[in-house]
Amino acid sequence: MNLTLKVWRQKNANSEGNFQDYKVAGISEDMSFLEMFDVLNERLINEGDSPVAFDHDCREGICGMCSMYINGEPHGPNKGVTTCQLHMRSFKDGDTITVEPWRAQAFPIVKDLAVNRSAFDRIISAGGYVSINTGNAQDANALPIGKDHADEAFAAAACIGCGACVAACKNASAMLFTSAKISQLALLPQGQAERTMRAEKMVAQMDTEGFGACTNTGACEAECPKGISLENIARMNREYYGAVLSSK
Repeated sequence: MNLTLKVWRQKNANSEGNFQDYKVAGISEDMSFLEMFDVLNERLINEGDSPVAFDHDCREGICGMCSMYINGEPHGPNKGVTTCQLHMRSFKDGDTITVEPWRAQAFPIVKDLAVNRSAFDRIISAGGYVSINTGNAQDANALPIGKDHADEAFAAAACIGCGACVAACKNASAMLFTSAKISQLALLPQGQAERTMRAEKMVAQMDTEGFGACTNTGACEAECPKGISLENIARMNREYYGAVLSSK
């Protein structure tokens, strides 16, 4: 395949960026999108140019690092996959592909396609944990959990923190991410001790980071590679208002 890439290049968060066009040839349809970028970067390095900076790690769809906005969609045109799982057979020979970083005030650009998502880490640090020392692991049946709650907690815990929900939202809201992290603990016995403070502190940190508000358009769920449900946002709102009322 022969393709034209329109790639966003930006030195850092304080400099102006622009799109640059690159021609790539001989791309196999079995390559992943990141492998195609590896081919481009090897050529740029051999030509003495600066390679395109982008985040990546496991390349197995579970780390959430590969944050690319491809042809107007987070992680590209395929549903339920991250960028590293997107293969070039999803495109046609001769296509022009536009690649940008996540666009959000709370995700400042580090360089080119790489953004700083430490805002997510600070939201987790505000309350997305269980701080009680429980000692050794208990027997599997020591804490009975209803299957419905276990399934819902497991589904919420599937969030990989990639930021696609923020990139897809017109307000750059982090409600889906934050609600998933609140839900997975709110549904389990281990999360009950800090339940009231968790939602209040994490929502407050989310607002402090500069993420926008939710308008329930559903773009976040539609673009989430793990299919995190909007139901988690409803649960987070209940948790938050309950925490606020109980604290007063």
